[in-house]
Amino acid sequence: MAGRYQGRVAVITGGASGIGAATVRKFVSEGARVVIADMQEEMGKKLAAELGAAVHFQRTDVTHEAQVKAAVDSAISKFGRLDCIYNNAGFGGAAGPVESISIQDYDITMDVLVKGVFLGIKHAAPILKAQGSGTIVNTASIAAFYSGIGPALYNAAKAAVLQMTKSMALEFGYFGVRVNCVCPGIIATPLAAGRPGASKEVLDKMHAELDGEEVLRRIGNPEEIADAVFWLASDESSYVNGHALVVDGGRTAGLPYQKQTSWLKKPRELRLYRPEGR
Repeated sequence: MAGRYQGRVAVITGGASGIGAATVRKFVSEGARVVIADMQEEMGKKLAAELGAAVHFQRTDVTHEAQVKAAVDSAISKFGRLDCIYNNAGFGGAAGPVESISIQDYDITMDVLVKGVFLGIKHAAPILKAQGSGTIVNTASIAAFYSGIGPALYNAAKAAVLQMTKSMALEFGYFGVRVNCVCPGIIATPLAAGRPGASKEVLDKMHAELDGEEVLRRIGNPEEIADAVFWLASDESSYVNGHALVVDGGRTAGLPYQKQTSWLKKPRELRLYRPEGR
């Protein structure tokens, strides 16, 4: 049985680990061929070797325009076409009090989280517009909606990705190309754990420490974000454009039930107001 993305080609930045790697696996399972564009050469090549001829690894630093262009070009040279680019590469960025953040740390944070997305869109644009089809998916975050999820610059950068997505959706929609973003909540990834290449034991510990704080009593897994990304890239979302798909287990809905104050949880007698004379 053919997959839902049979014969199509995707470029996935940050595809060597975490959400990116889960998305590579998802796309390949649905019949796609994929270019992994990532700086993590050992992990990227290992994943490509595991998945076989459907995957090509292209070492890519998304802060360098020539390397992003090379990743997009490799989709054409290796697989003959491009149907989707998933701009996913990222990291936590500069943290700490604002007076402690150097301009160099500011620049690298914005370069990876914002410029990297822009460059992916820029170099996919000529191909997708010319063929009049395809999709662009960006990784934003629930940090784009409210603060306290990540460091201040991370929050600002993800808000920029959200607005870039909406703005680009208006431009690309004219050419039959859709642009959307996924906004993950707390997900068990090496990035979230703060340790590239984090082991299963480290991620299990992350679950143990954080699961009880979430609405669904667990944090999310990379595969759940990969499913959302694939849906946005597929024909199943054919009339979805300029959308920010939140996948956070309910975190942005409000406080988990166990954290609500007692008067919200305890049943109370309902006393109706009756105007005098009625």
